[in-house]
Amino acid sequence: MSVQATDFGKVAVLMGGWSAERPVSLISGAAVLAGLQDKGVDAHGVDVGRDICEVLKAGGFDRAFVMLHGRGGEDGVIQGVLETLGLPYTGSGVLGSALAMDKMRSKQLWSGMGLPTPEYMHIGGEEDLEPAAQTLGFPLMVKPVHEGSSIGISRVENAAALQQAWELAHRFDSEVLAERWIAGKEYTVTVLDSAALPVIRLETPHEIYDYAAKYEADTTGYFIPSGLSVAAEDTMRQLALQAFHAVGAKGWGRVDFMVDARGKAWLVEVNTVPGMTDHSLVPMAAAAAGMNFPELVWRILCGSLERSQ
Repeated sequence: MSVQATDFGKVAVLMGGWSAERPVSLISGAAVLAGLQDKGVDAHGVDVGRDICEVLKAGGFDRAFVMLHGRGGEDGVIQGVLETLGLPYTGSGVLGSALAMDKMRSKQLWSGMGLPTPEYMHIGGEEDLEPAAQTLGFPLMVKPVHEGSSIGISRVENAAALQQAWELAHRFDSEVLAERWIAGKEYTVTVLDSAALPVIRLETPHEIYDYAAKYEADTTGYFIPSGLSVAAEDTMRQLALQAFHAVGAKGWGRVDFMVDARGKAWLVEVNTVPGMTDHSLVPMAAAAAGMNFPELVWRILCGSLERSQ
């Protein structure tokens, strides 16, 4: 039976929130809202605050499209709220959201399964900096464990820079991760309804694919086709699905990779609520698969019907 716009009822597009990624979430949410309304869905934007339970109950909503990036929205918190309220929602559940948001525990899981991810160490304090440098060597990446959009990340070349990078990451998160640097090219794979969309290769003149390269720069290159062989792209797409399902993610998301000089793909992270701005990767992958933006958000919203049932 085909799905009609009226089947969704009144939809809350949850955006904003209180994380460091609030500005991006507002842009992504506005795009999703417009896309759903273009398809005739009775969708309403909701800027999420600490009173979200009362707002959703008073609004008479039937389901939610989660477009919150970062803490409070991508880490299982809002998913728990929606479960408690009995509102069906898009994307991953509480466990999948929380685990994917936790970069260190995702990597622990993948390592335990034998999936390739760069060697890493947890940095609990300054006393862990020297052991991390000795074990991982330079250059290396330093990241907050629970942030997205490349917020608070640094590539470091020496001990002095490592100290500064840890201090930066620590401002965003009490848990910090050091990761062996993979010299090579960056790729990403969008997952939609348990299928992997075309691979995208990223190129930026920035030292790393940071916040500015993702959302502000017009110098970032996005390549579809990716330039990989058919066999290599198929392997990466299958690895993306393995990594995505391993953390318990559902519905839609994005899996990021680095590929080294020997052609080996390394898992970096899973994003369960990726950006949907005009610089974002998921809409690009969908377009390459023949889907326009309203069709993409419609497909994602259809995932909430499964929770209704």
